[in-house]
Amino acid sequence: MSQVHEGAAAPSGAHARGADGSRDLRLTGLTKEYATFTAVKSLDLVVPQGEFFALLGPSGCGKTTTLRMVAGLDTPTSGTIHLGDTEITFEKPYRRPVNTVFQNYALFPHLNIAKNVAFGLERRGIKNTRQQVADMLELVELTSQAHKKPTQMSGGQQQRVALARALINKPEVLLLDEPLGALDLKLRRGMQLELKRIQTEVGLTFVHVTHDQEEAMTMADTIAVMNQGVIEQMGAPSELYENPRTTFVANFLGQSNLIAGEIEGRDGDHVKVRVQGAVASVPGDRAHSDSGKGWLGIRPEKVLIAEAGTPIDAPGDVITGGYVTDVSFVGVSTQYSVMMPWGQELTVFEQNTGARSMLPVGTKVDISWRPEFAFLLDASQDAKAGIEDD
Repeated sequence: MSQVHEGAAAPSGAHARGADGSRDLRLTGLTKEYATFTAVKSLDLVVPQGEFFALLGPSGCGKTTTLRMVAGLDTPTSGTIHLGDTEITFEKPYRRPVNTVFQNYALFPHLNIAKNVAFGLERRGIKNTRQQVADMLELVELTSQAHKKPTQMSGGQQQRVALARALINKPEVLLLDEPLGALDLKLRRGMQLELKRIQTEVGLTFVHVTHDQEEAMTMADTIAVMNQGVIEQMGAPSELYENPRTTFVANFLGQSNLIAGEIEGRDGDHVKVRVQGAVASVPGDRAHSDSGKGWLGIRPEKVLIAEAGTPIDAPGDVITGGYVTDVSFVGVSTQYSVMMPWGQELTVFEQNTGARSMLPVGTKVDISWRPEFAFLLDASQDAKAGIEDD
């Protein structure tokens, strides 16, 4: 059987629109319970019409279960799903204006590409599909491949066929469950850009489930980071990365240095934090705790490093007394591990501009960062939350 769920096409005017005319996807109190655990916990979520939306999280966080409930492949324990003012919570999958593309494209091997793309239309009794198929193949840039069989195509080309087969049904929402997971790294990066291009051209709502942070940040207008059945934080990729509100988001979306500190209180628009003998400053809108103990966070590429006692370019909050324990050259940047006097190893990414040579292991160094790049989190949170095992 095909792994592409062929939903019903959305006839114009056939579905009720929201009060503002929109057809946003709305999940309200959505819960999915199993005998031994709750996969999704009272989820409230609005996906605006026409947006590329990503559900990001580790395996088992509830993101695929959420997608399957929207598709109609799983039934919610409680809560509702609406498209505009139309409730589809218990609608049969084939009656929903929704299509799903899974990681396994499962194209029909005995049909050529054109026939694969036409499958959904022909199954609904639509006879003249040639022009619609041609339009879809042009969209996914496979016009010249129409007469090939799936086995004659690369993984990336098969991915595009699966997309065309879903999009030709004109769904209001396209659900993508780890669609690039079977591709190698280089091809996956190329397809990220292709998916975004296609979504922009067709203007449909895309809901993309992935555990790949780079994938979500490359394509999505909005990311919801899920953990243990709930959304930890939602927003634009840059907002989540620059101003995480939990240790899980700080660690799962990229890397973070989290340093234990004592919050001294507000000073104008900033919060002062005593960190290992030094006083650091955090902008008020990036401080998510204002008393007691806290985790001061700074991304590795925002940390500046210099040999001990030498000036640091554009200095901010400075901590001295570290030494380099590891150096990794990764092309565009050099990654340093720096052991600090209190026994914590911090990570520093320095762009390879050629301004100076690499600092060898054992070099005594000072580190610094500008206050506007720091963030502050509640110390009651686990500093290792969101760090994935190798």
